[in-house]
Amino acid sequence: MGLFNTEYADVLGIPFDFTAKPVISTPQKPRETIQVKAVRPDRDTLEITFPRVEGYKIELPEERLTAEFNDDSIMELTPDLVGATETQNSGIIGEQISLNLIHTGDVRPSQVIYQLTSHLLFTKWRDPGEEPKLHLFGQLKRICKQWIETCLVCKGGTYPAQLHYKMLADMACERITAGITRAFVGTRPIKVILDPYNPLGSTRHVNFNTSKIERWETDARKCHINWGILDSDWEGEFCRVVEKHPKVKAYVKNNGLGFVVPYRFGSENRKYIPDFIVLIEDGHGEDDLLHLIIEIKGYRREDAKDKKATMENYWVPGVNNSKQFGRWAFAEFKDVYEIEADFAAKVESQFNKLIQDTTATTQAENI
Repeated sequence: MGLFNTEYADVLGIPFDFTAKPVISTPQKPRETIQVKAVRPDRDTLEITFPRVEGYKIELPEERLTAEFNDDSIMELTPDLVGATETQNSGIIGEQISLNLIHTGDVRPSQVIYQLTSHLLFTKWRDPGEEPKLHLFGQLKRICKQWIETCLVCKGGTYPAQLHYKMLADMACERITAGITRAFVGTRPIKVILDPYNPLGSTRHVNFNTSKIERWETDARKCHINWGILDSDWEGEFCRVVEKHPKVKAYVKNNGLGFVVPYRFGSENRKYIPDFIVLIEDGHGEDDLLHLIIEIKGYRREDAKDKKATMENYWVPGVNNSKQFGRWAFAEFKDVYEIEADFAAKVESQFNKLIQDTTATTQAENI
């Protein structure tokens, strides 16, 4: 998928054959190219707009810090994340020796907690050009200890002391900071930093050409864009379910839309591209639809947890606090790999449950 067609070449003399004849390659039929665009003005009532967020501003209390950890706070140290945990070396003469990380298991837990707290204090609790807030060390140490004891999982010959590596320490600090932020959602406002030159995006600006075969021709009553370019088969099935759902007023597949969410994974700044935006009538009327961001997820890698934490703890609360772009929520569509024969019914029931849960959460926040 996404690769060029296989091509072969005859090399003179390989294999040796006096009767060999030249092989004429058959020209490949070019792929059909389509234009993906907003259908204007016929579908302008289905336009979806969204904020272009570049960052987040968090103002947390300093007098009493607490953290709320959940499944997305869990960090699994595995050889896939850390790298090889054992190698075998041998010289020109002499026996082979194994180099491993067993010695890191002897590092005292108190030392791991101290060093992780120091890294957290100097990277997350230090304003530019100012000294670190050393008076918070005791509180942050308590929270780091809580996170290590409840959320750190070591597998495949890994040890907590490997949190000394900067990339892993940064990843751990992101999970801890997200837990602290989660504990104060609703009481301490989170603000989003918008693109100063282009703060608002829209489906009306979509216009590009593609030859990708995986695509869905959208319903003119549900989508502003004429085609949805798909990344997987189940996204097409999802489009079918969305288009016939009575509570869905409009939707769009996020392809060529320019809707990205900034987040951090370890030491890296990354851009997350959600799958869909769906406008839902959840009881607030046609003028106040819920913007539901949907991620269709099968296998969840470690970075998926940081994406979800960013959406739930930073992006969604920040955008909702701005009160400029309507109401927003986020949900993951999980377990797609377990769907087999009754795929369509499973997708539809999951989507109904997803809307029900998100609507209930939104209503509870407004009380």
